[in-house]
Amino acid sequence: MSVLPPRLCVDQNPRSVSGCQARGLRARCRSWLRLPAALAALLLALTAGVLRAQTRPDFWMPVQASAGARGVDRLFTFILIVSVVFFLIIVGLMTYFIIRYRRRPGVPAEKTPEHNTPLEITWTVIPLLLVLVIFAFGFKGYLDMTVPPQNAVEIQVTAQKWNWSFTYPNGYVDASLHVPVNSPVLLTMSSEDVIHGFYVPAFRVKKDVVPGRYNKVWFEPTVAGKFPIYCTQYCGTGHSQMWSEVVVHEPGGYEKWLNDVANATDKLPPDKAGEHIYRTRGCATCHSLDGTRGVGPTFKGLWGSQVPLSDGRHVLADEDYVRESIFDPPAKVVQGFDPVMPSFKGRLREKDITAVIAFLKTLK
Repeated sequence: MSVLPPRLCVDQNPRSVSGCQARGLRARCRSWLRLPAALAALLLALTAGVLRAQTRPDFWMPVQASAGARGVDRLFTFILIVSVVFFLIIVGLMTYFIIRYRRRPGVPAEKTPEHNTPLEITWTVIPLLLVLVIFAFGFKGYLDMTVPPQNAVEIQVTAQKWNWSFTYPNGYVDASLHVPVNSPVLLTMSSEDVIHGFYVPAFRVKKDVVPGRYNKVWFEPTVAGKFPIYCTQYCGTGHSQMWSEVVVHEPGGYEKWLNDVANATDKLPPDKAGEHIYRTRGCATCHSLDGTRGVGPTFKGLWGSQVPLSDGRHVLADEDYVRESIFDPPAKVVQGFDPVMPSFKGRLREKDITAVIAFLKTLK
């Protein structure tokens, strides 16, 4: 008794066999062409579901606290969905093919198709359309984030190891960034030493701060509150401590705060004004008040002491020493420390130096 081999047509003519195999191959290719439609439906369903889920600010991203945050999140989510869908399809098909077409004893290898125009057009056109969509939305978002409005509030940002300082239109300098809600804010940023990275996750804003040039970034806060600022470029041993915060004021609150702090240090006693400068100008990042060794020497017991220098000399910590150390830090480097402190010349006034000296005199 003879058994017909599988996939053999009733007509045993070799030409008929070849025609049958060709028809089977075309049928299988047509079935594979249904995959793009299923892929598109799955992609749209996942996109719609995730975008609906993103109405919750804490879905998987920080709170959306700026006007441009939602657009950034939507584009990010779309790219993530496309990547996950294609990853699952490619790995799934690869696994299926490995199992389905594995080598088995007594089973001849099937003929591999060499060319299929509809299938090749499909897997070329779909990725091309997806890339064009990503480019269109990405380019629009880039333009929106790089072209500031004419009425933006301008604030100067200075980065240095390892702190941020913000200079406001009235000349006041603070360690925190204060901005009004629902108003565009333009930051002009520069670095005093190395490359830093200004990053506010809640605003979806990130910009490198480079020495020797000015970089600008703008945003429009939409939620009042406090949001962290991080440095995203490794800038030395204190990099992880280089953070600050954005304080978004309610309507009218920013103007009131700016008016209150306009001459804040002038209204304080000298030692309190010096402490304010110590905490807002980055001194606390490197110099402790309790005797703990930091990047720089502690301020505790500094005033009136004999300071050992790196060249073997000793110098009295008096008014001249403090002033010179602030304006020209490399002139007298303390023994055991690296000359990493930037100069504050042109950034602190003489009365600010006087206030710092008064503060140091209180640290016994």
